[in-house]
Amino acid sequence: MFLEILNKVNGVVWGPAILVLLLGTGLYLTVGLRFLSWRRIPLAFRMLWKGRTHEENADGELTPFNALMTALAATVGTGNIAWVATAIFIGGPGALFWMWMTAMVGMATKFAETMLALKYREVTPEGHVVGGPMYFIKNGLGKKWAWLGALFAFFGAFAGFGIGNMVQSNSISDAIIAAMPASFAQSAPLIASLPNSTMPRIVIAAILLVLIGLVILGGVKRIGQVAGKVVPFMCIVYILASVIVVILNITHVPSLFMHVLKEAFTPTAATGGFAGSSVWLAIRFGVARGIFSNEAGLGSAAMAHATATIKDPVRMGYIGMLGTFIDTIIVCSMTGFAIIVTDSWTSGLTGAALTSAAFESALPGVGKFIVAFSSIFFAFTTILGWCVYSERCVIYLVGDRGLKPFRLVFTLAVPVGVLFNLNTVWLLADTLNALMAVPNLIGLLLLSPVVFKMVKEYHKNEAK
Repeated sequence: MFLEILNKVNGVVWGPAILVLLLGTGLYLTVGLRFLSWRRIPLAFRMLWKGRTHEENADGELTPFNALMTALAATVGTGNIAWVATAIFIGGPGALFWMWMTAMVGMATKFAETMLALKYREVTPEGHVVGGPMYFIKNGLGKKWAWLGALFAFFGAFAGFGIGNMVQSNSISDAIIAAMPASFAQSAPLIASLPNSTMPRIVIAAILLVLIGLVILGGVKRIGQVAGKVVPFMCIVYILASVIVVILNITHVPSLFMHVLKEAFTPTAATGGFAGSSVWLAIRFGVARGIFSNEAGLGSAAMAHATATIKDPVRMGYIGMLGTFIDTIIVCSMTGFAIIVTDSWTSGLTGAALTSAAFESALPGVGKFIVAFSSIFFAFTTILGWCVYSERCVIYLVGDRGLKPFRLVFTLAVPVGVLFNLNTVWLLADTLNALMAVPNLIGLLLLSPVVFKMVKEYHKNEAK
């Protein structure tokens, strides 16, 4: 009964209304900012390069670069591999076009979220620099709106345990087991003696508990340091592998863009194992999976960006918007390109299996391991990024005293995700994740005049 109700609620919160609200807010901010999120991408990358060090006399805990990497740790996850494939499986190649459109307007949303997070952030009694939608709602709109900020923090604190923790550790164990040769158990007596699996989940759970614990219990600075090294590495490896897949199928590249552009606006005919798709399904799954991947409008990444040691909110806004560009325009596109140029999208497979088949068809014997390796690293860093998000929500709700107990419980939740079925947990967390968008978008829309004014003043001073 509970699961049935939860399914209905999830269908509503991720339904057309919220997607239109997310896209509409992004479009409004894009126009209001005079398309600077498109025009200033090169400037944003220059600012990111300069942000590798702490800005002098600035509040914060992470360099601007590591703050972005922490946000990317959470957004560049298994969704970039599995959910992109699912969107193409259901909506056809045209779904990739709608992912791009979602990202193009989502960059302005992420820009505004980041700016407001910096402008209205606080320093706690214990010296933690905190910010995000709950703080810009409370401090920007006034204390009478604090309840709306608390609602966001409640959703974020609990969503993190599912979508940002247990679901990810479960994905890691699945990827390891799928990639492990069947002969491994026979060659490892200790593992062979354990029941029910060639590579028992209990071993994976123990290893993950130690690795995650070593990072998370070290606090946000350690998380940022690890993210600053691991995230660029894993993105580069995955992108290079994807480029190789595309190059090996270079003759199919013209048809790739023809499929994407044509089938974004016309129904996709059934072919091979692909059952055919309507334009509505291409739009719906392209938009939904794009938002799910880059989180623009959900307000989550702003909590990581608020920790940056930088003074000017506009400068950090430019850096923050790159998260959406890198996640969707680059990483998600690489997955989509690999699937389409290899014609794997007509195989009838879906999810991570479809992406794995695409890589394996171009790189036999190696491709599936690249996808498994990427899935493991993407999921691992997602746990780290979501720890920062959820702990900031906990601090907002109960103060500094909740930080250490939260980190301990969050760490202990990792092996739970490996060992148990998570269908209900996943659905609940996915619902809470979508609900985070409502208070965030209300805050963004009401404070948009502040965003427009700050940007105008920044560029006016820049021109002097």
